Amino acid sequence: MAKYEPVVMDNHPGRNTQTYGIARALGTDMDLIHEPALGVIGNKGDSQCYLGVQTKVEAIHECLRQRLGREEGQMAMRLVQPEYTIATSDGMRNGTREMRYSLIGREVTHDSVCEHLSASNIEGAIAVVACDKPPVGTLAALLEHNRPSIILSDGPIRPAHDPSSNEPLDIISAFQIAGSDDEEHKKHISCAACPGFGSCGGIFTYNTMQTFIAVLGMEPLHMVSPPSDDPRRLEEFPAQLADYLKALVDGGSCPRDIVQRDSLRNAVIVAMAIGGSTNVVLHAPEIARAAGFENFWRDVMTPQEFNHLSQYVIPVLTDARPYGRYSMVDIDEVGGIQVIVRELLEAGLLNGDMPTCTGETLAEQVARLAPPAPDGRVVYRVETPYKPTGGLRVLGGNLSPEFSAILKLAGVEGGLENNVFKGTARVFESEQGLLNALDSEPDSFQNHDMVMVRYEGPSGAPGMPEMLDSTSRITTLCREREIVIGLMTDARFSGGSVGLVIGHVGPEAALGGPIALVENGDEIVVDLNTNEINCTALQDASVEAVRRAEWQKVVDANGGIHPSCGEVDTRLLNRMRQSAVSAIFGAGIHPDRQLWVKYPREAESTGFTPSNKWRAGTEKSFS
Repeated sequence: MAKYEPVVMDNHPGRNTQTYGIARALGTDMDLIHEPALGVIGNKGDSQCYLGVQTKVEAIHECLRQRLGREEGQMAMRLVQPEYTIATSDGMRNGTREMRYSLIGREVTHDSVCEHLSASNIEGAIAVVACDKPPVGTLAALLEHNRPSIILSDGPIRPAHDPSSNEPLDIISAFQIAGSDDEEHKKHISCAACPGFGSCGGIFTYNTMQTFIAVLGMEPLHMVSPPSDDPRRLEEFPAQLADYLKALVDGGSCPRDIVQRDSLRNAVIVAMAIGGSTNVVLHAPEIARAAGFENFWRDVMTPQEFNHLSQYVIPVLTDARPYGRYSMVDIDEVGGIQVIVRELLEAGLLNGDMPTCTGETLAEQVARLAPPAPDGRVVYRVETPYKPTGGLRVLGGNLSPEFSAILKLAGVEGGLENNVFKGTARVFESEQGLLNALDSEPDSFQNHDMVMVRYEGPSGAPGMPEMLDSTSRITTLCREREIVIGLMTDARFSGGSVGLVIGHVGPEAALGGPIALVENGDEIVVDLNTNEINCTALQDASVEAVRRAEWQKVVDANGGIHPSCGEVDTRLLNRMRQSAVSAIFGAGIHPDRQLWVKYPREAESTGFTPSNKWRAGTEKSFS
């Protein structure tokens, strides 16, 4: 990789005039306008997830301003005004057509941050991120720009409690009563479930990805778990971040120096250990691509390795929502995510030699933080885990020939007999069709139904919406009737979804994937012994051929696109439909996959090198 070299402004009166004006308005030294630029980025959106971002951005901006100058210990750099990205609220849009814009928000954030970093010649940046898609888009842009930078998560919302019963609540609680006929109770829970501000508090996608980013090395570990309103986020963290950024700039250390193959593997392992969101397998390939790895599932970790780790090596160490009881704030109160990282390091399950944004290796950072041992209530030991196997599993089979399907095993509440589920397909051509059936005829759903929702993938919807509304209603239905209903889709799920739910089935229906050929009444087999999902009828080649011919006839009669695909009424949705790649590549907008890797990396070690020996019996070598 080419040596880091800062970009310096030239001395041109036309280009200088506004730069002088900005320096004057910001109160910085006019003589610094030709020096490399520093900036602060913030994620903004229309929900309470983002309400705490601006104050952190302003505090960090002021810390950087005070550190600028030519005296010893200062940074001889110019300061640009903060920039903000935009995003939608997943919570307010789940179950609506607007949810198609949720994953697209990752792409829009990526584009806007990229434009700011590149067009403004930013040579050092601190990004304050919130919710779950904007942080990934922000990180991808920082990796592509590849100049010294750090991420700060804004922080989770504090846990809520029912004012009448004192039962713990969060946004998932409100989604799980959506099908209730008691309007007063629904309003009561809705008003109580999110009383403050900050991003979702459980181990949903936000906290999965913030933990991922920190273990990756791009965020200090101790800054992940404190709540958004924690005073440390305004009184201590900004100054620490400014110091870390100065050290990165002085040393010329860039994101691609930090995010290496084993950094990514470390982050995936920790995501398994916290029972993290299924969305991690959408975001990890996108982050890896931005870091210079063309194919995550080939260059970083194969599906077989992923499943071996989850089945035999990595246990779930947290009793956390949505599958358990506690929140990220509870994890903070027992020592933070650094407790989990320390436990995995000491068990020899992570490579502690990976660099981080603090200037230390992962192991050195944990040693300095000196977190306590797991408390045994919120966070557990590796030898006595909360659950014996990791939280995630990727699946192949004749319904998922891309090996893209994902199951959050930590959230499964029943239905597996000897690790096998056999169900009967009940097909819906859209999520709205499923929601209509759940509203109008909930009793029509039977034990061991396998609900199939299709044409909701990256190209089909377009936008691959998450289905928290559907999964929450099915979860409540199953609990009330003591039955098991599976759900399988080419769309995705919220990190708050629980149950036997399988997403990212690919190829998606819109592209003629096998999920498009399933019919009502087909037998569906989910086998976690072989990690496959199969439709028994499609094992007969003649049946598959007949059904495919019928599907193609419908597509051809509709101008080359299946009529069940969603309408495209904006340029952004059209861009997603035309340019989206498969879930195995991150389901992002990439017109030419051959051009993804702008900065080819030198070949790296093909072997994973944990800091200690793996647990007895798990020393299998992966390549």
